[in-house]
Amino acid sequence: MKRLAFLAACLVALPSFAQSVPNCMQRSQQLLDALKAHNYAAATKHFDAQVAAVVTPDRLEQVWARGLPMRFGDYDALAKGQKPKRQPDGVIVTPLHFARGWFHMRVTCNTKGAISGFRFLPGRTARPGEAEHAGPKAAHGDWGTSTPIEVTSPWGPLPGLLTLPKGKGPFPAVVLVGGSGPHDYDETIGPNKPFRDIARGLAAHGIASLRYDKRTYAFPQRSERDMRMTIDEEVTDDAITAAHQLASHANIDSRRVFLVGHSLGAMLAPRIGRRDPSLAGLVLLAAPARSLLTVIGEQTRELGPGRGLSPQRIAKAEAARRDERKLLASADPAHPPKGRYLHAPQSYWMSLRDYDQVAVARSLHMPMLFLQGKADFQVSPTHDFARWKQVFANDPAVHFQAYPGLSHLFMHAGKTRTVADYMKPRHVAPKVIDDMAAWILKQPLRTAH
Repeated sequence: MKRLAFLAACLVALPSFAQSVPNCMQRSQQLLDALKAHNYAAATKHFDAQVAAVVTPDRLEQVWARGLPMRFGDYDALAKGQKPKRQPDGVIVTPLHFARGWFHMRVTCNTKGAISGFRFLPGRTARPGEAEHAGPKAAHGDWGTSTPIEVTSPWGPLPGLLTLPKGKGPFPAVVLVGGSGPHDYDETIGPNKPFRDIARGLAAHGIASLRYDKRTYAFPQRSERDMRMTIDEEVTDDAITAAHQLASHANIDSRRVFLVGHSLGAMLAPRIGRRDPSLAGLVLLAAPARSLLTVIGEQTRELGPGRGLSPQRIAKAEAARRDERKLLASADPAHPPKGRYLHAPQSYWMSLRDYDQVAVARSLHMPMLFLQGKADFQVSPTHDFARWKQVFANDPAVHFQAYPGLSHLFMHAGKTRTVADYMKPRHVAPKVIDDMAAWILKQPLRTAH
């Protein structure tokens, strides 16, 4: 659920993107200069009408002066490597260094020279494969090697990493599927990289893995311009492709390829399993058992005050969510409504309208493992995890494990119950990885259906 509880709190994602004009580099620099001077009226001066309607000076101040520093520390104006670059599609990308990590400011301009797209995105800290071979060993010790790999997608290749254990295969393996939002293959959140921890930890147990950038991360501008995107384009299709690529690798046992989904990735795991029955099993980490809109509403009500949202803003968000439900209830899936809700096109929400992950999971014939941090404030241990346990209480192929004191990232939880807790460097608890590995290694070989 991180797009809505983490990214939406820190990032500005806007619907309008157009080709840049020669002075867009200048516009981007003017915007950054105004931000550094805390002159938010000047910063919004060259926004087009759509951007200005969403990113007011007050909203920009909230993000730049409070939101980002609270989570990532102070902005370091003197750090090296913060030069803007023009991408082939005309987007101006400026790396920005904060005390606890890098961000990219992405600016797009329309043909009149106004800023028509403005966004902050977490920056990757290393090139594919670089982080895997540098620095101290993982908590599980000598885990193996990682090799850059590309997952095929209709939009183009998705950078990824294939992690292999030491020794000789073929190995059992997992495909790692991340949560909502434009995640890289490590599922990087602040200084933490839960998927890197999991990949290394599983490798130490003799289990290979494949993780990859989501389309929304690898192709951010295209995903923002796409008004027909669905949940399958964001998650399902690429996960299936990755599983097939992994199964065909010479060092992988094709009969023992599992899917490990986290958050939204866990919510979509039954959907992926239904479309790819060759999977040997599903591991669902912090899996919502309710609709995404329901979880969003709960997060808004419970987490909003901690994020500084006033009762009026929370009430307004609740009203907008009720209106969205009514709109979707009467809409034709073949002709989704126009516009966006929470920065996603209505086609995206339509593709989720009739998806019931619990019902789909009950229809599957494959083993499943549900893991949940008891200190998770994004996916509820009582409303989500408990529902999964109730539904599968008598199914011997489904197992459950909850962990006291662990967060949504399966790391030691902080005390604020906000995403600020994720900004302290931590690692996925070894017990979680050990339990996951033990379960995977116990599963029987997958037979054809």
